[in-house]
Amino acid sequence: NNAAGNFIAPTERLTHSAFDSILDIVLKGTKNCTLSIGKYWIENKIPGTVLNIVTTYAWTGSAYVVPSACAKAGVLAMTRSLAVEWAKYGIRFNAIAPGPFPTKGAWERLLPGDLAEKFDMRKKVPLRRVGEHQELANLAAYLVSDYSAYMNGEVVTIDGGEWLQGAGHLVDVFALLHRGAAVVGGVEHLVGEALAHRLLAAIARVGHE
Repeated sequence: NNAAGNFIAPTERLTHSAFDSILDIVLKGTKNCTLSIGKYWIENKIPGTVLNIVTTYAWTGSAYVVPSACAKAGVLAMTRSLAVEWAKYGIRFNAIAPGPFPTKGAWERLLPGDLAEKFDMRKKVPLRRVGEHQELANLAAYLVSDYSAYMNGEVVTIDGGEWLQGAGHLVDVFALLHRGAAVVGGVEHLVGEALAHRLLAAIARVGHE
């Protein structure tokens, strides 16, 4: 289960429907998939393995991504709960909590234009690099294979040590967005007028979706 959706915005700017849309995609989407396949496996006595993708802030929570944090925390709780409940049917549950693994679509929407250079994720990772997709694929392949047959209810973090360092995902962007929503001049002083107005425009778009 790799359902994901997010709004990077001050929570008070989100509409009820915006908040609900993230819960529907991430938590309810994962629930729907899990129940459908789980019931089929149980009815037909088929052992199986479920691998969920969560985030490191599923444990801690995170400002400015509250709907996603709530939803991913729910996915984490479901992973651990069903790992116990459905083990008797031969069904295992594990999860991966990835750090920064840039993809063209998501990364360009989160950090459009030259924002990716101004908020270099590599600087927040102790290994000073982002993840390579093959590294994530290797871990996923292991967790769904028989080589991990005794692993159940575990969450494996793969982020180069980012969350241990306390950086969190896009924390600088979150803080800048919040300050931008309150004090335009302060943002202009920090990052320049053009970038400040782009950030503020992003806030306005998110708040009305």
